[in-house]
Amino acid sequence: MIGFAGVIVIVVIALLFSSIKVLPEYQRGVVLTLGRYTHTKGPGLVILIPVVQRMTRVDLRVTVMDVPPQDVISRDNVSVRVNAVVYFRVMEPDKSVLKVADFFQATSQLSQTRLRSVLGQHELDEILSQRDSINHSLQQILDEATDPWGIKITNVEIKDVDLNETMVRAIARQAEAERERRAKVIHADGELQASEKLRDAAAMLAQQPQALQLRYLQTLSSMSSSGQSSTIVFPLPLDLLKPLMDVAGRNDGKAQGQAAAGSITDG
Repeated sequence: MIGFAGVIVIVVIALLFSSIKVLPEYQRGVVLTLGRYTHTKGPGLVILIPVVQRMTRVDLRVTVMDVPPQDVISRDNVSVRVNAVVYFRVMEPDKSVLKVADFFQATSQLSQTRLRSVLGQHELDEILSQRDSINHSLQQILDEATDPWGIKITNVEIKDVDLNETMVRAIARQAEAERERRAKVIHADGELQASEKLRDAAAMLAQQPQALQLRYLQTLSSMSSSGQSSTIVFPLPLDLLKPLMDVAGRNDGKAQGQAAAGSITDG
């Protein structure tokens, strides 16, 4: 049987083992002596006074926290379901232990409430198209709120924005109407440009009547060469006949002059 001395030796060895701690590079130990904060130790070998001192390990690596889906009502009264991910790390281990009971749970709850409040200030189109600016705003707001706890929010990313089927169909109709509007505007711009070109062409052709006649004949030639019909019915413009009428008029004038001259000679 183990005597009293043996029991003492075993207790001392157990206390020695419990007083020796080894902290890796990414951890720090917040030491409390008789319930009062004394210092932060680590990394490496840490020796504590048994019973008198107690140490809490704090991880300094970046922690990834998934924010569960939140039901958010946007500023234009659209209900959406949004989830996000938050990246943070402990910068001051003593504050993360002394200022808050559970910094991970506190950061998670704060992220959920801030996510709902920030997205509620934006319209649906802004939530879908301006994620970078919203992520930056969330990161700044959370960083300011968790700074007293010694927590640094490094990044916030909105992952998914889920819409109900009614809203999805409404957005599809809106996109279709927008595309149709753009098509009409492009068509109207094309008509305007074409009318301007036709006006310039008409002004240029008006300076040379012969060019207008040639253009008219070219149009008739293209119609006849299309092969769809061998008979073409078209109006004959007077501008095309005017040179012929002028020539005929001059010939008639000459003939009348010659006849008058002949009658005078006969007389």
